Amino acid sequence: MAAGKEWVSSKGTDGAPTRDVRFESAGRALALARERNRDIEQGGSSCPVLIEGIKDVKALRKFGFTGVIEQLNRGWDRSRLVAYLFEKYGCNNPNDGGPALILLMDWDRTGGRIQNDMSMRLRGMDMALDEETRMVLLRAMKPEGKTVESLAPFARDLREKMSFHDPDGSDGEE
Repeated sequence: MAAGKEWVSSKGTDGAPTRDVRFESAGRALALARERNRDIEQGGSSCPVLIEGIKDVKALRKFGFTGVIEQLNRGWDRSRLVAYLFEKYGCNNPNDGGPALILLMDWDRTGGRIQNDMSMRLRGMDMALDEETRMVLLRAMKPEGKTVESLAPFARDLREKMSFHDPDGSDGEE
């Protein structure tokens, strides 16, 4: 079922999706992103994730992301970062033919501006981008927070939902 479609029939008394339904949707999106992020040897596609800063890296590691995580905030201007990402990852992921990069900025106002700017710049280089994870998290996790790092306190509950959607049955823990 497409992300968000299950919400139509699973709403609480106030008309909003229940927390369990929202976490299920977020868990599915995170599990798919984590699977693509894993190294080839771990059954993934070695697809890097681009996030804003070190706290976001720590949050994704709590969710079992073991592959490459690139940071926007590294002291480079955006033009240099775009050139680096294009040179390093190309237009598409060579391992699965999918998008070359998972773009996962926060879903607050600043994160939205960064997401739009980076998306426009990278797509201008003909890079295929995966922005679906962010869109699902934006819809599902807004009540809990508007940043990647704000997901960390919910790691246990979300990892439980993620384990149901992991193709190899693991939740990313060693």
